[in-house]
Amino acid sequence: MPIEVKVPTVGESITSGVLGVWNKPDGAYVKAGDPLFEIETDKVTSEVVAESAGLLKHLVKAGDTVQIGQVVANIDEKAPAPAEAAAPAVQENGAKKEASRVEAAAPVAAGARGKAADEISPAVRYQAAEKGIDPSKISGTGKEGRVTKGDVLAAPEKSVPSVASASKGERTSRKKMSPLRQKIAARLLAVQQETAHLTTFNEVDLSNVMALRTKFQDRFVKKHEVKLGFMSFFVKAVVHALKVVPAINARLDGDEIVQNNFYDISCAISTDKGLFVPVIRDCDTMSFADVEKAIAMYAKKARDGKITLPDMEGGVFTITNGGVFGSLMSTPILNPPQCGILGMHTIQERPVAINGRVEIRPMMYLALTYDHRLVDGKEAVTFLATIKEVVENPAAVLLEV
Repeated sequence: MPIEVKVPTVGESITSGVLGVWNKPDGAYVKAGDPLFEIETDKVTSEVVAESAGLLKHLVKAGDTVQIGQVVANIDEKAPAPAEAAAPAVQENGAKKEASRVEAAAPVAAGARGKAADEISPAVRYQAAEKGIDPSKISGTGKEGRVTKGDVLAAPEKSVPSVASASKGERTSRKKMSPLRQKIAARLLAVQQETAHLTTFNEVDLSNVMALRTKFQDRFVKKHEVKLGFMSFFVKAVVHALKVVPAINARLDGDEIVQNNFYDISCAISTDKGLFVPVIRDCDTMSFADVEKAIAMYAKKARDGKITLPDMEGGVFTITNGGVFGSLMSTPILNPPQCGILGMHTIQERPVAINGRVEIRPMMYLALTYDHRLVDGKEAVTFLATIKEVVENPAAVLLEV
């Protein structure tokens, strides 16, 4: 009897999702551990792999809404594995070649980029179509030079028409919102309606941080195998500020104030499928290298679609960095039930007054959005001023002053 492939449980509150893409075509022979399909829910996107080898039969189409526990495919374990295609035999006179049952793909010329079209998986085609690029033009880093989803995500967008793009002459097109985008939309609207959010601003001089990074970057990378970025400075500064202003390290639960005595910081990561906010645990006990490694690890998981619901639960404060996209200033939206979020922005060289003289310094605008039901203006301004002080004097973090 064929083995049933069911939609797995991905969270207690999740009952359905969308089968985003089949990684293996209908009728393909799969091996144990091969990725079969991706299930997209309103919170995460998960990859489902084959539990055993056999012949795969699809029972639903990509894009269909499926329920948790629903059977979406069968795997016939008794089906024989396909024989390896033998290389064409060349007769001694060189005049004829034995024809293979399966037509061999044209060899890739030396220096040519990408792989033949029939060697590109459906998952890669799906990602490439979303970005509007031709996957056969991408240099592959996978086994035998195959193009992976990571290669597609890392490739720059080009003017190749997307599969989902409108036909010539059409002025509009429609597509259904993904469960994740629907959840994000509902959540953002609820925050606007249910909290008394207010934003305060400040600016920070990054001269000292940039000097430290320039001075120690090579030694840091050599020792820790990860770059020293700006995020670790801001994570440590936020932890310090939460200790100075504990009111922001709290949340409302009905008519009660829940005070958090731990420092799990959420860091927003943008991907092609939406915004994910994984949580870095116990940041008060972590080194700069630990923070950078955690951020890099979560960023990779988010890009690969392998981030899980537990990765995003339990944070006490959020940091989001719109500066990587060139944002000069914004008002970030709260990530409930947290009562505070820090928005970082692009670094610009601007004239500022230093000891009575005008100097050009690398400046960044900071925005703190907070829930005014729980946090007063004095506390919010003190919190943001503390972050500014720590970032401008990073030695204070090491000295814990």
